[in-house]
Amino acid sequence: MSDPNTNSSAPPEGAAQVETAAAATQGHAPEQSTRSLKARRWRLLGVATGVLVLLGAGYGAYWAKNLRYVESTDDAYVSGNVVQITPQVSGTVIGIGADNTQFVKAGQTLVRLDQEDAKVELDQAEAQLAKTVREVRNLFATSAQLQAAVDVRKADLTTAQQDLSRRERLGASGAVSAEELQHARDSLKASQAALVSAEQQLNANQARVDGTTVANHPDVRNAAAAVRSAYLAYSRTQLPAPVSGFVAQRSVQLGQRVSPGAPLMAVVPLDQVWVDANFKEPQLADIRVGQPVTLTADVYGKHVQYRGTVVGFGAGTGSAFALLPAQNATGNWIKVVQRVPVRIALDARQLQEHPLQIGLSMKANIDTHDRSGSTLPHLAATSVSYATDVFHTGEDVAEARVRDIIVSNETGRTAAAATARPHPGGGAARLAAARTPESTPVATMRAF
Repeated sequence: MSDPNTNSSAPPEGAAQVETAAAATQGHAPEQSTRSLKARRWRLLGVATGVLVLLGAGYGAYWAKNLRYVESTDDAYVSGNVVQITPQVSGTVIGIGADNTQFVKAGQTLVRLDQEDAKVELDQAEAQLAKTVREVRNLFATSAQLQAAVDVRKADLTTAQQDLSRRERLGASGAVSAEELQHARDSLKASQAALVSAEQQLNANQARVDGTTVANHPDVRNAAAAVRSAYLAYSRTQLPAPVSGFVAQRSVQLGQRVSPGAPLMAVVPLDQVWVDANFKEPQLADIRVGQPVTLTADVYGKHVQYRGTVVGFGAGTGSAFALLPAQNATGNWIKVVQRVPVRIALDARQLQEHPLQIGLSMKANIDTHDRSGSTLPHLAATSVSYATDVFHTGEDVAEARVRDIIVSNETGRTAAAATARPHPGGGAARLAAARTPESTPVATMRAF
């Protein structure tokens, strides 16, 4: 039988223990979760801190090894030679051989001026040279004539002396009258005076030809110089391109009357460009001539890198050479960090692959590891940096024409009589006959 005092609703003893354990478990779970979350956070923070420390250490090592030796600027621009085409003689433009953006070769005719006036002057100079040669030949011939006259006067003087001597002997005996004796004495004096006059004429003429020949006589040389000058004026009616490059800034028009020195157009040789990088004052301390440079152009982007070399420094800051330089002594002075242009030479092969125009923006990075070079080296120029020979091709032609005129008028035959004869219109006509509308200055000069 069951005990009536026993509570039938009381849970069994095992069930109570289970409920107690569950309650204890539920109370400790939030604490463990919080500790686990904190531990993960600390681990992540440690990892992140370690990564940052490693990155900082790596960047510091890279900076210490490389970046601190690099000086950079984006204030850099492509520069080059702008060769102005200007006439050396005045004239009217009758032809233009190239326009803006076109490529021209050295020696190619760019502008042609009217040649008619120059032709007339050249023909006049050649005619004057021929006339002068003949006049000098006459001087030499006159000297021979005057020498013969002196010899005649000497013979007359000898005869007069002999006649006077005979009459003086006969006069002592009275065989010759005093009047006849006086006539003999007067004849002797006249012969002496005639001889002196002839000798003075010979000396005067001889002074004009002594120590010279027809070819190197001063009058002939002066006339020959006039021919060369006229030929130069004639040849300069065609303006050749001094260098190969692209035409820019064309301002000349057909029919325009131009004067010497007036700019007509420009030729820009883009294979000779360089970069002027303007570095700030604090950046210049470690930059030396000969240091390598890496450059990028905005037109191509960073995927095209140019290799360059520092070749020199500007003699002053940009403000010092400005059109209106700053006047800091006036009182309104504000300190501005100055920049000095650094000239950087580019690789010619890279310029062929990726050409650059003048004025394009560049970014320059100079590696200053090697600081053995000088900041401002005293290197004297040992050779000519730029030269052209398109303006000298006619000198030998003019000289050959001068020799031909001298020889033909001195001896009656030309210097090349067996192979050539003078053109009936003179030297200018020969040039005009040899010229073609498309001929270059070199070809036309050699066609003289």
